Amino acid sequence: MDCSLAIHVAGLLLWPHRTGLQPKASPQTREKKNVKLQAMLRIRRGTLEDVPLILSFIRELAEYEREPDAVRATEDDLIRDGFAVNPRFRVLIAEWDSNPAGMAFFFQNYSTWQGRHGLFLEDLFVRPPFRGKGIGKALMIHLARIAITENCYGMRWEVLDWNTQAIDVYHRLGGHFREHWRVMQIVGEDLKRLSDELV
Repeated sequence: MDCSLAIHVAGLLLWPHRTGLQPKASPQTREKKNVKLQAMLRIRRGTLEDVPLILSFIRELAEYEREPDAVRATEDDLIRDGFAVNPRFRVLIAEWDSNPAGMAFFFQNYSTWQGRHGLFLEDLFVRPPFRGKGIGKALMIHLARIAITENCYGMRWEVLDWNTQAIDVYHRLGGHFREHWRVMQIVGEDLKRLSDELV
């Protein structure tokens, strides 16, 4: 079961919900880590030339999420929907020492209650050799800055209920589960059957 998780962008930037899961590092230690992070990490927008890499990230994430055969997307699909006249999604690519390390795959949604659009994070993925370096956090910070710049009400995404490591990270960033809500979907034959119903 996927659990829906919502984050208020201001909360992410202000860090009001630190849970204490990790001890605070000294200012000197944090400064050294930040210098190394800035020297090694580059985050940029995905381009048409990145489509094979993006699809590889998607497949690697599906493998991690125990659904290796679930990916139906092709390079042509990504080109059509992400790099044509009216793109339906955007991608941030993270590189560590010039090596592709991860991505954030996202698009706009809209809140009727807020009367404003937001960002929906479809996939956040960091390759295993690059985990523990702050890359996921850096991608989230970049997304938060995009959300603030574009006047979004916030960011929303889903996380698998067994992925407790990711859930802990999201909590430390200020993320909260949406109480009383569960994600639903209709796909495949169920979708076709519904579309064939008489009104």
